[in-house]
Amino acid sequence: MEILLWLVPSVAVTVLAMAWVSWAGRDGRGEVDRDVAVERLGRALAKDLPAGTRRTPPPARDRSTGIAVRPSHGPRAG
Repeated sequence: MEILLWLVPSVAVTVLAMAWVSWAGRDGRGEVDRDVAVERLGRALAKDLPAGTRRTPPPARDRSTGIAVRPSHGPRAG
């Protein structure tokens, strides 16, 4: 049991870090008003895309048969 005492400092630091992160990340810190957030989202969605941007459908995927075929080479020298 004494050999496990070297774990105590790292466990203590980990527990303290977890407690600090849970406190720092709780709701209510830096919260934006819901109406303001909805307005910002509406403005962002109403913007036109830049001229160089276009939406294209993804390329059609080749259907795989599940069989690997090696390309044929010239006649075997023998």
